[in-house]
Amino acid sequence: MTMALEVFGWLIFLIGIGVSIGLHEIGHLLPAKAFGVKVTQYMIGFGPTIWSRNKGETEYGVKAIPLGGYIRMIGMYPPEKGTDGTMLRASTTGRFATLVNDARQQSMDEVQPEDADRVFYKLPVHKRIIIMLGGPVMNLVLAFILFAIVIAGIGTPHITNTIGKVVPCAPTVSQPDGLADTSGGCGSATQTPAAAGGLKAGDTIVSFDGKPVSAWTDAQSAIHDAAPGAVPVVVDRNGSQVALTVPMATIDVPTYDSNGKPTGKTESRNFLGVSPGVARQTESITTVPSFMWDTSKRAVSTIVTLPARLWDLTRQTFTSEARDPNGIVGPVGVGRITGEMVALENTPVLDKVAGVLGLLAGLNLFLFLFNLIPLLPLDGGHVAGAVWESIKRGWARVRHLPDPGPVDIAKALPLTYAMSILLMAMGAVVLYADLVKPITLGG
Repeated sequence: MTMALEVFGWLIFLIGIGVSIGLHEIGHLLPAKAFGVKVTQYMIGFGPTIWSRNKGETEYGVKAIPLGGYIRMIGMYPPEKGTDGTMLRASTTGRFATLVNDARQQSMDEVQPEDADRVFYKLPVHKRIIIMLGGPVMNLVLAFILFAIVIAGIGTPHITNTIGKVVPCAPTVSQPDGLADTSGGCGSATQTPAAAGGLKAGDTIVSFDGKPVSAWTDAQSAIHDAAPGAVPVVVDRNGSQVALTVPMATIDVPTYDSNGKPTGKTESRNFLGVSPGVARQTESITTVPSFMWDTSKRAVSTIVTLPARLWDLTRQTFTSEARDPNGIVGPVGVGRITGEMVALENTPVLDKVAGVLGLLAGLNLFLFLFNLIPLLPLDGGHVAGAVWESIKRGWARVRHLPDPGPVDIAKALPLTYAMSILLMAMGAVVLYADLVKPITLGG
């Protein structure tokens, strides 16, 4: 059953990422057609075509590798400056020049005489920017919708003043979890005040040591300030208030480092022996933008430090070093996590749904931000080219100079291919890491 659920989780992920890619490309397709550009292909995926259908002048299809997509617009590259748009210069001065001219020729071969005014490069700058930003904006909108469903519809986990767990024994360095032994006793350890006082999981703390408790932070403060000895506690148990007394005590408890690992040391403090419960609480949809902004700042930090993170991942993958659970994870890794999340036992279905939707929302937000990087072949590279063209034309108008014409992004093809190779190499490393040293929900 667990395996079937993991497969179902993978299927959900593949459908989710397919929808994300499809909507991204629709974000390019709709404004391109609205502005009169001829679009010859709309494809989800890369590699061999497994299904396609022609509708009007556009071929719609699905390819074998569902890790991307594209639309094909005619006239992406302008003809070389000073030449006839339909007659490209055949002579070259080097390997890069040949590469650029071949790309221009291929671009012009798609342009039929009746389509001369339907090419991408002839559009006004603002229309080209709208087309290229349409894809990332679709991902942003989808991320907002998914986050809104989780935050305003399902709710996010919040710590409550309801007891989630009672620890039976005072934790020690050798037994930091405070679990009872096989006989149900605590052995050399002492019983926790919570267990001795009769507190139970599911009790909601109403007051502690005479202080009213409406949130877990109130309980923490009251526990911290309580003097050792008998402390009165009032809890709500199954709708009825129950008065209890706990033998509050100062106990040497183990300490943990920033990664949550035991340090082997202890500190003396008031210790009750309970952990808070967690409940989902919905929030106003107006909180979604601020949540996405905070998430975006973390994502941008990840993108900026991507080279260093990739190096760390490479080292961790090919050595005995443990993989960083907060490091880079690729589509295969996210798919594995989705599958494991769906297959979790003793986890409410609503928690699984929220987890999967949250993963897909985060993925779409990351795609939005990543595609804004001003480098070809990313959408941000085309936007940067259009913005640079606008600046050049504006400067020429100010100086009363001739219109410099469209920016020739074909000249950036060598850099584009280098960037593409780099992205594929990065994808290969992440894929290999996700296969041989995966990040799992279990750690």
